[in-house]
Amino acid sequence: MVTAVSSGIKITVDTRFEDEFSSLEDQQFYFSYDVTIENTNEFAVQLLRREWFISDSNSDKREVEGDGVVGEQPIIQPGKAYSYRSSCDFMTDMGSMRGSYLMKRLDAGLVFRARIPEFTLMAPFRKN
Repeated sequence: MVTAVSSGIKITVDTRFEDEFSSLEDQQFYFSYDVTIENTNEFAVQLLRREWFISDSNSDKREVEGDGVVGEQPIIQPGKAYSYRSSCDFMTDMGSMRGSYLMKRLDAGLVFRARIPEFTLMAPFRKN
């Protein structure tokens, strides 16, 4: 589990290897990750967009961006949190992700970025 705080937004990511959807023979490795976004500010924010930088252990890189997360653009009140689960697949048994969320202060209309800390996705057998 990794956590980072930027601009008053605390982001925690917890990962898991999805064995039942993965295949060593086909070089398909499937991971899920749970993200919790906590607003430690004294004002409400809305998550507008996401940007991810994804790399696998072969140094293949992808960039993913778009509106919201899992089809939502949640409003997070002061002291509250929003959580969601998403997933990523690789052709290697290890990779990493990092990125940012574009957030909007609902009191002032100002837009800012909250950093998503870099985290590793690794098949359990790789740890031995």
